[in-house]
Amino acid sequence: MQARKKPETLRLRAVMPTLTVGDMSTSIAWYRDVLGFIVVNEMTHEDKLVGAVIKAGNAEFLLGQDDWAKGRDRHKGAGLRLYCTTVQDIDQLAADIVARGGTLAYEPTDQPWGARDFGVVDPDGFAISVSTAMSADE
Repeated sequence: MQARKKPETLRLRAVMPTLTVGDMSTSIAWYRDVLGFIVVNEMTHEDKLVGAVIKAGNAEFLLGQDDWAKGRDRHKGAGLRLYCTTVQDIDQLAADIVARGGTLAYEPTDQPWGARDFGVVDPDGFAISVSTAMSADE
């Protein structure tokens, strides 16, 4: 076993992307009802829903209501793709999303790096890929 370098490098246990959304209720409904996340926590400020922690398996996202301080025409999601991995059947997951009213950005596809994935785009333009490793015999 290789000894750890001193000083130690950063060792994270998890990452929680925070996505600024235009309409909290719309985003919660899309992640919950279309993708299949569960809502773990909702945050309010002055009786207004301003945030939510959503979870799928071990992955958590934080949704935050845009305060519009940077303008209402601000483009969200540009230059960012959330690449999520699972051991579930990708084709079935994609079919379930479509059956629940979702739209795929791209159909389940075998990738040259040994994964099979599909893509969706959330209501604010955040791109999400859901991927699983392909078995060696495929």
